[in-house]
Amino acid sequence: MATAYNGIGDYVILIAMSVHEHKRHARTNLKVGVITASDTRTPETDVSGKLIRVLFEAAGHQVCYYEILPDELEKISAAIVNNLSNLDAIVVNGGTGISARDGSAEVVKSLIDKELEGFGEIFRMLSFNEIGSAAIMSRAIAGVRQGKFIAALPGSPDACRLAMEKLIIPEIGHIVSILAK
Repeated sequence: MATAYNGIGDYVILIAMSVHEHKRHARTNLKVGVITASDTRTPETDVSGKLIRVLFEAAGHQVCYYEILPDELEKISAAIVNNLSNLDAIVVNGGTGISARDGSAEVVKSLIDKELEGFGEIFRMLSFNEIGSAAIMSRAIAGVRQGKFIAALPGSPDACRLAMEKLIIPEIGHIVSILAK
């Protein structure tokens, strides 16, 4: 509780809902999608895609869509657009680096209505703590499209684990509940 001056001579008591209170109302059992953007991964070798799916399911969410797509912007964009309406969120892994074929960050950026700038900033900070200056090459991004959450993560399993455990799993229910208002 805090007090504030209302401008007409009175102090009023403000009751603000804490982050913890908001999180108590977070949605659970979300419907999520996972896209692996890679020219080389197969269902047997897609360690990052499997890790993301396992972490979502362990947190009580349903992975309702999963696909491995080549690093082709049009295919990634179409998959997001065509599937997001049936989901609460989609996480893309792979294609966020700086090579010529890396385009997932551009796809997500082109599709979102609002970027969550703090996602990329905090991910790179956390990544820097683990891998050092190579973190500057990550272009991880997250945002909102038509009331749905979208994120693009690097393709490395360690990066996916970091983003999922430190950022996405702790906040996804909270984010989706806010977007539903």
